[in-house]
Amino acid sequence: MDKKIYLSIMAALATVAAVWLFAKLADPIIKPLAWALIIGIATLPHHERLARKFPGHPNRSAGLMVFAITVCFMLPIAGLIVMVAMNAADWYTDVARLVEAFTTTWAGTLSHFPFAKELISKGERFGLDLHGLGAKLAEGASGYLLDLTTNTARTLGELLFTLSVALFILFFIYRDGKRIVSATIDRFVTNQDIARRYFAEICETTTAVTVGTIFTCLVQGVTAGLGYFVAGVPAPVLCGALTALAALVPVVGTGIIWVPLAALLALNGDYLKAGLLALWCIIFVGLADNAIRPLAIGAKSNIPVLAIVLGAIGGVFTLGILGLILGPVVFAILTTVWRDVTGAGTPQDQA
Repeated sequence: MDKKIYLSIMAALATVAAVWLFAKLADPIIKPLAWALIIGIATLPHHERLARKFPGHPNRSAGLMVFAITVCFMLPIAGLIVMVAMNAADWYTDVARLVEAFTTTWAGTLSHFPFAKELISKGERFGLDLHGLGAKLAEGASGYLLDLTTNTARTLGELLFTLSVALFILFFIYRDGKRIVSATIDRFVTNQDIARRYFAEICETTTAVTVGTIFTCLVQGVTAGLGYFVAGVPAPVLCGALTALAALVPVVGTGIIWVPLAALLALNGDYLKAGLLALWCIIFVGLADNAIRPLAIGAKSNIPVLAIVLGAIGGVFTLGILGLILGPVVFAILTTVWRDVTGAGTPQDQA
């Protein structure tokens, strides 16, 4: 074998091995790095204003921004986790008791409805033990509640740990990020104008998606919390905060919280309140997710509403909560590339 070919093969194998090793080492910090980039890009204008107040002191401005992010986001999330941990045991006990009480007496409750008594008697004629079925339902519901409580606490804990690592990375993004991006474009990119325009598009889209998503979640949490308070749900403020967090998942996210709460009211005998709460959440909380989110994001960027919705849904199913931001960003980049290739512009550009 020729020596040059041999050296080329060995260099290629060494490069592949180095890339694989780097990917394995970087795998644990991929999500924190992605969150740090999202937070850093979305809050970059605020950091630039702060940096102008402290010229020549990049460490100070970066440290103050990280402190502000910690106070505004990390502490509320930590407080929410503590509140969930403190109330989870009581919630599980109360709900399990209500479910068990309902399922053991549901045959007698249904007998009051028309035609229900006849159906129950036919079921018993065919050997259907309704009381035994109620006990099985109670056992299954209790197991579901326990799994839901455990998974919620674990998910929130993982999110808090991820964001804690992201804060460490965020300091260096604030301090050195803009300089690194400029140096990379100047050194490795041929058409620097296009690269800078794509980077500006990414920053604009990330900021719009992040701000629009947070605003939508807050609106949904407040709206749902108001409904919880009127319906007499226990701890309406905490449940509203959990609804705002669940709203990160588009279309059906808030149902994770309000559906069990409406069921809890129904199990407690408050059928009217349960129905009104479900109607309130379907109409008003759902409207905020399906209308306010695309409008809030689209108003700050040139992304089509369809791209926002499809990107958010596809991103959530692929990457989880992180995909809620990255999905629309990827769709926005693809839209920008398509406009460049086809020569099509936005209505604003054509005007």
